[in-house]
Amino acid sequence: MAAASGQGRLPGLLDTIERVGNALPDPATLFLLGALLVLGLSQVAATLEWTVEKTVSREVREVVRDAAGDPLRDPVSGDPVTRAVLDPQTGRARREPVRVPVRAVGLLSSEGLYWVLRSMVTNFTGFPPLGVVLVGMLGIGVAERSGFVGAALKAVLLAVPASLLTPTIFFVGVMSSLGLDAGYVVLPPLAAALYMAVGRSPLVGIAAVFAGVSAGFSANLFITSLDPLLAEFSTAGARLIDPAYAVAATANWWFMIASTLLLTTVGWAVTAWWVEPRFHRKPPAEGGAHPLSPEALASQRLSPAEKRGLLGAAGAALLALAVFAAAVGIPGAPLDGLDGPFPRWVRVIVPLIFLGFLVPGLVYGVLTGSVRRDKDVARMMGEVMASMGPYVVLAFFAAQFIAYFAHSGLGEMLAIAGGHALARAALPAAFLMVGFIGVVMVSNLFIGSMSAKYAFFAPVFVPMFMQVGISPELTQVAYRVGDSVSNVITPLNPYVVILLVYMQRYMPRAGIGTLVALMLPYTVAFALAWTALLVVWMLAGVALGPAGPLAYVP
Repeated sequence: MAAASGQGRLPGLLDTIERVGNALPDPATLFLLGALLVLGLSQVAATLEWTVEKTVSREVREVVRDAAGDPLRDPVSGDPVTRAVLDPQTGRARREPVRVPVRAVGLLSSEGLYWVLRSMVTNFTGFPPLGVVLVGMLGIGVAERSGFVGAALKAVLLAVPASLLTPTIFFVGVMSSLGLDAGYVVLPPLAAALYMAVGRSPLVGIAAVFAGVSAGFSANLFITSLDPLLAEFSTAGARLIDPAYAVAATANWWFMIASTLLLTTVGWAVTAWWVEPRFHRKPPAEGGAHPLSPEALASQRLSPAEKRGLLGAAGAALLALAVFAAAVGIPGAPLDGLDGPFPRWVRVIVPLIFLGFLVPGLVYGVLTGSVRRDKDVARMMGEVMASMGPYVVLAFFAAQFIAYFAHSGLGEMLAIAGGHALARAALPAAFLMVGFIGVVMVSNLFIGSMSAKYAFFAPVFVPMFMQVGISPELTQVAYRVGDSVSNVITPLNPYVVILLVYMQRYMPRAGIGTLVALMLPYTVAFALAWTALLVVWMLAGVALGPAGPLAYVP
């Protein structure tokens, strides 16, 4: 897929967005200002008693009575003892929909300010990407500084034709959701290095892989841990209408297979026709391509020492993979079984990434001489942690902003208000799904967590759409589309912080404007193409997957 000339209005518009965005303060300052704004708005909303209602599911309970018919009471509290009412058809506890108010929490009140101060440290230390990124980068840093990553990239360049580099990167990004958030940490620096090694803009590599990882997060060729998680929320919402209804983890599988192929193709086209042409006319310091000298081209060939190191590292990686497979597959082994809704190995994916890079990196370093003693390893880890200083600063302020937004209730209230507006519109099924996708896209700008949003979207929209004949499986797949495509531009995606740090390695002045201008074409193209795929799928009447109907029949 050849690159277009890049002429037309879009590159100029994106350049304008970049200039305006980069004229804003430093990203850390923006997060600080956002946190201060949330403090003020939360207090205004609490003072004005702004309230919205959401639908939740609760067990139907009855008072336990003795033989005389009198209620049994708790001997300590004196309250009547209750028990769940079982459904005779399913044997499960009955559930009923209940509308509960959601009110804003003022963060400038006495209690609010105390919470702000008390939670400041835990907001930072509990910021989900902080440990993920730092632990993962320890292993990656050793692999990079020992020379293993560079040699492996050379091997990839020899195996993958230059014309297929973008779709390969994109496909790997989409498939990385098998390991939950691991792709955010591992793939952007590798993609940047690959593109720079062939004389192309490293920012384009970062953009392509980030779009695949983040905007294509729901798509995959396989069932991921996300499928059973969302299916549980959908089932809970569906049982408010039909107590025996169950959504299968495979319900969206066929649609997600088609989505993987679609997003890889669309992402390739967007990269070749719009994103990469913008950087052809920019110097390297502005994110442009890095021209290759004859010496650089010659250095892309593997030396005998590199070949020897790669063979040893590949053997070590295979041995580590065998140990991992045994730990997963042998009954009673450490990674055998489930931890909640997830397999155990998914829960420990970050330590596995750490070891997965550290072990072959060490073997490569020992065989090539870049690692001679333990102090070399400690030095490499120290260097990579030093390079993560800007990320740590950004993460501190981003963590406060996201925590304030969640604790104040403003994000949930804005999303619910948008959902209620959509519910009042009487539209055909296809239009309802398109509108629902739009609501989810907008709500994703206010609430970053996919599961947190669906936790209160499912009890509202799943039963509401069931009453007009739309299956819970269709509502779920529309939610997945809307949530994914705006991931790359929402400031509440915690991995946007690390992406900015990666970008600034190659373009020091890169800011929020650069990021939005870089990723906006993917959001627009994915939203249009993915929504169109869903509408066509509905019109064709094809099931979304095994046990994945489009319609609900009471």
